[in-house]
Amino acid sequence: MPSFERLHSLGICLLVAGVLGACSANKPIRPPATPPPEKTGPSPEEIRQSNVTFFLKRAEQALRKGYLTQPAGASAYDYYLRAQQLDPGNRRARTGIQTLVVTYVEQAREALRQRGFGEVETLLKRAEMLAPGNSLVVEVRRQLVRERERARFDLPEGESIGLPVAELNARSEQLAGQLQRLARRIRSEQLRVIIVARDDAEGRWIYQQLREAVPGYRVRGDIKVGSPARLLLVQPGGKSP
Repeated sequence: MPSFERLHSLGICLLVAGVLGACSANKPIRPPATPPPEKTGPSPEEIRQSNVTFFLKRAEQALRKGYLTQPAGASAYDYYLRAQQLDPGNRRARTGIQTLVVTYVEQAREALRQRGFGEVETLLKRAEMLAPGNSLVVEVRRQLVRERERARFDLPEGESIGLPVAELNARSEQLAGQLQRLARRIRSEQLRVIIVARDDAEGRWIYQQLREAVPGYRVRGDIKVGSPARLLLVQPGGKSP
């Protein structure tokens, strides 16, 4: 027969076990912890802005090396264009392309001073490709036409004075008055005059207006057939007034 002490110990153990089991049964079950969200890559907008920055940086590097529009695919223009395609309103890309146009125009002006007409034409075409109708390109192209005309007739450097076509066609009194005033200036400053006219008859009419305005003075100069019609006023020695 078991002793009273053993039965008492056994009862206590069963009581403790029951209490623990009841506590365990009443304990709330916590849901498993939510795992942290997986790290995603950059957004499409971040990728776009990163590409724009990359192309702008490459464009500026190409510009410093003088790669304006060549080589194809790796020039400053190509990189600026890619940046514009990704961000049409990008100011740096727009300003960069304007810089290319100005650079070509300055190069064309220098070539014109050296009378490299073929090179001027090439440079202006490149500038026009970037900015059709640009006012700077139009201005230099007009200078190119004048210089080619001067070279064709071996005209000296001088002050060029255009003659309005409509007034010239009409042989107007207004144009005759302008020529008379120029004749008096030619006499007072002892200038030579080169008359560029569209035909001989036109050139002779212009010379007649000059001569009649200063009776007794021999207007020194020459008549060349060319266009546009104009006068070149030249100081003795060939320097422009």
